[in-house]
Amino acid sequence: MITAIIGAGAAGMMAAVTASKLPGNTVEIFERQSRAGRKLAATGNGRCNMTNINMGTEHYHGDPDFIDAVLRRFDVENTLKFFASLGLIHTVQADGRVYPYSDQAGSVVDVLRLSLQKKNVVWHTGAEARSVYCRNRRFFVDTGEETVPADRLIVAAGGLAGGKLGGSDSGYRLLQRFGHSCTPLSPSLVQIKTDNKYTKALKGVRAEAEVFLMSDKGVISRSSGEVQFTDYGVSGPAVFEVSRSVSSEEGEKILKLDLLAQYSEKDLTLMLEERKKSWPEQNLEELLTGFVHNRLGRVVTRRAGFEFNRRISSLKYSELIELACLLKRFELPVTGTTGMDQAQVTAGGVPTSEFDAGTLESKLCKGLFAAGEVLDVDGDCGGYNLQWAWSSGYVAGRLGS
Repeated sequence: MITAIIGAGAAGMMAAVTASKLPGNTVEIFERQSRAGRKLAATGNGRCNMTNINMGTEHYHGDPDFIDAVLRRFDVENTLKFFASLGLIHTVQADGRVYPYSDQAGSVVDVLRLSLQKKNVVWHTGAEARSVYCRNRRFFVDTGEETVPADRLIVAAGGLAGGKLGGSDSGYRLLQRFGHSCTPLSPSLVQIKTDNKYTKALKGVRAEAEVFLMSDKGVISRSSGEVQFTDYGVSGPAVFEVSRSVSSEEGEKILKLDLLAQYSEKDLTLMLEERKKSWPEQNLEELLTGFVHNRLGRVVTRRAGFEFNRRISSLKYSELIELACLLKRFELPVTGTTGMDQAQVTAGGVPTSEFDAGTLESKLCKGLFAAGEVLDVDGDCGGYNLQWAWSSGYVAGRLGS
């Protein structure tokens, strides 16, 4: 039996490793990039957040029953055992995120690549599947230079996100040729663009904050963690968590940052009152020193309308309340995201209802399977998207067994 796999990313390589272990099976891998796992090598800023110990469908967008069925067939424990069998050592952080002990995504790519250097695995790199069709119950992959026959076909071509790292719509187009549909696509886990009147001066500043994406309907999405200010808006893990809703939800939006979430507005007012008593002769430029990053403190103070050359002793109680309120509700009008090319993940894809949750075989074409980002499943920041790649790649690679 011959199995053709379109895409050599995380899901594709997992499917290939799994399929290569089936008796009498030859695996033909087609990758349009010059090397395998290019996007995987860049994930997690080059560190590769492989998975997360705190796994559950609440961390995913898509059909929860379908997602749960796939995750249960190859869960986090199985994933870690699998990589251990390939010689990869991992480490678990306090928040549950799992990384290779080397702290290099390249280690994950390398063990997968080395495990696929087998006699029954044939690589076709720099070879885009320009056309795929089925004739007499056999599949044919045409790269323009050769046409390779196969008995089974797995589409794991990834999503549209991260175009500079190989993201494209090829997987959706290939599956549509077999009658499959595709939901609207939008960027997820991406930087958010805002009115940069205040963020431009904060470029490079990092802060811990609670993040709320707001519309006229109220809170659309929320998260907490690190926020990084940029010249165009904001980035960082906490921002990525709410970014999906920027494109998927209609209407004007505002990003609200609680810069001191561990304190109430009342507590902050009292703390500022103590600061007024302790540093009466200091200028307002130093008012928030020790509260937040110095540059951020000055921007908040300026945004409150205070002149830096005023003495702290001149502040009225109402002004202290105003400043405390601003620290709890630092608002930035949202203008969009940095787009699909900068996104880590694609929201949307081929509907999971068109596939069997137990095997990931197409309900429309026997012998056709799909795995990874090409399906309408995307996860939160924190290793969830890679776990989906490992789990779905394994299930598809079983070829219905």
